Order: sequence, then structure tokens, then C-alpha cells
Amino acid sequence: MLSWSGGKDSFAALLRLEANPNIRVAALVTTLAESYCRISMHGVPESLLDAQAQALGLPLAKCLLPDPCDNDTYCSRFSATLAPWHAAGIHGIAFGDLFLVAIRAFREEQMRELGLEPIFPLWGEPTERLAREFITTGHRAILTMIDAEQLDPAFLGRSYDDALLHELPPTVDPCGENGEFHSFVWGGPRFPQPLNFHPGRREIRAGRFHFLDLIPGVGISQVV
Repeated sequence: MLSWSGGKDSFAALLRLEANPNIRVAALVTTLAESYCRISMHGVPESLLDAQAQALGLPLAKCLLPDPCDNDTYCSRFSATLAPWHAAGIHGIAFGDLFLVAIRAFREEQMRELGLEPIFPLWGEPTERLAREFITTGHRAILTMIDAEQLDPAFLGRSYDDALLHELPPTVDPCGENGEFHSFVWGGPRFPQPLNFHPGRREIRAGRFHFLDLIPGVGISQVV
């Protein structure tokens, strides 16, 4: 299984795994805020997550979490979500983490307790190179969340492209690995056709996290 946020890093991890002849990605697993049915921290509605997984041709397991959520609750619910898949033969779970050592150690400990192998297909790769690779291969993403304490909220809703990378401050990781921003992948060679949506209202939570609502639509797939 692949831990799936709908954003560019988990998408890059999917491409790495699919390029490995010794690995078969059986399903995606995503955490959702149960009170408003959106991808945790990314703010993308469940309906677009479903459309994304369907377009990629992969089953999707959902882990519903309260908001806010403590570590004990997260571990308990995530473990319960993975249990039936493990029983059905899944032996490992992959994550799109890049370089945050503490997060990797947390995941390794949790997967060890579940008897699952943790896999990190992107670990240690230069984030600038990963960002450029995503763009040059023709894949498309939109920024759906900005942490205003790390990045100007004016970047919210921007396409993840060369122009954006050029304008990012030097303190911001090109892949947003420190939580500066999150994204939603909606098109490119891996998709049979672009996903249909248009940008909606903006919302600020906890005084610093700026979210852009993505509204599913018909015949609308070009995001500026």
C-alpha cells in the first residue's frame, strides 16, 4: 500500500514504486478529517480524492480522524485501517517522506508494531531535482494549503510549475517538505484525462493555515 495525500510527493512515490518490477502497489491509504470529509492537512474534498484514485486505477482505503487528532488516536485508527489489508496479504506500506528523520522513525516504529515493512522510495533524493522531475514529466498540481508562517498566502491556488519554483523564497523547500505548502495532483501522463474541478473559497484555520477549496466540476480542468 502507499500512504496517499493526493499531493505531488505521494504521487512521485507512486511513480517510483511503479517503476520497480519487484513491487506492486495494491492500494492507496489516505487519512481524512471525519468532521468535514477532507484530506488531512491538504483540505481536498473526499469526492476529488475518490476521482483521483479512480483515475489512477487504484483501490483506496480511508482512515477517518478527528480534528484535532492526538498521536494515540492516529496510531489506533491508522492501524485499524491497515489491519484487513495486512490480513489479505499486504506486506509493506510506502511513504513519500523525503528527509524528516523524526517522521521516518515514527512511521518505522508504527509499521514494526503492525508487522509491515516501511518503504521510503524518495528518501534522501534532492528536493529540487524531485520538483523539476514532476514538472518536466508533464504532471500538474495546484497548491491547496499554505502555512502563512513559512510562505506568503499569495501562493495559494498557484500551479506547481517552473514559475512557482523560481519565486519560492530560499527558506522554503521546493517540495514543501517542512509543511510550507501542500498540493493536489490533477493531471499529466499518468492520468487518462485531467480531473475536473475549479477553485472555490479560501479559508484560514488556526490563524496561519490558508486553505483553498476545490470544487468538483464538469469540463473544467485547466487551473491557472
